Amino acid sequence: MGVKVEEEVQSAPSAASDGKAPRTARGERTLRKILDAARAEFGERGFAETSIVGITQRAGVALGTFYTYFDSKEASFQALVRDMSAQVRDAVGPVLSEGSDALDSERRALEAFLRFARDHRDIYRIIDESEFVEPRVYREHYETTATRIAARLKAARQKGEIGSDFTDGDLDVLAWAMMGANVFLGLRFAVWDGAPEAEVAEAMSRVWRRGFGR
Repeated sequence: MGVKVEEEVQSAPSAASDGKAPRTARGERTLRKILDAARAEFGERGFAETSIVGITQRAGVALGTFYTYFDSKEASFQALVRDMSAQVRDAVGPVLSEGSDALDSERRALEAFLRFARDHRDIYRIIDESEFVEPRVYREHYETTATRIAARLKAARQKGEIGSDFTDGDLDVLAWAMMGANVFLGLRFAVWDGAPEAEVAEAMSRVWRRGFGR
C-alpha cells in the first residue's frame, strides 16, 4: 500500500553502517537516540570501557535494535565521530553568511564553535580518542574542516577581502593554522574555563585582520 507520508525520510547520507540506513522517520529518531546515548557513554567512559549494552540501556532500546543500525561498537564510534563533526559544521554554518566580510564571518564562526564546545565538552575526548580507535575518521574530521576553511579563504581572496599575494598553498597552510588555533581556544576557554565567546573571538579576529591584510 506504500509508505505513509509522515514516515518517509529524505534520501541523505546516514550515520548507520552500510546497508542499515533507516527507511522511516521513526527509524531516524531511533538512530538519533542511539547516537546520543553513544556520545554520552563514550564521552564519560571512553571507548574501551563503553559497552553496547550500556549504549542501548541509556538509549532505552533493545540490544537487537543496536544491530539494526550498526555492525559493531567500532562502527558506532566511527559514526559518532562523523556525526559530531557534522554537528560542528551545522553549528557554525548559519553564521557564516552574517558577516560583513570573510574575516568577520570567521570571527562569528569561531564564536559559534566556542559556544558549541562549551555545550558539548565531550567532543574533545571523543575526537581525540578517535586518533587511536578510528585513525582514518580522525584524519577525515580535520581534513574536511581545514578544506572548508581554505575554500572560504580562497573565495575571500577572489573578492579582494584578503591579500591577493596569498597563494593557494599559503591559504591551505593558514587554514590548518586557523583550525588548530580554534581547537585549542575551545579547549582553553570553553571546556577548561568559561570565557565570553565574543571576547575570545574578537581577540583572534584582530590577529587575522593584521595577518591577512591587503
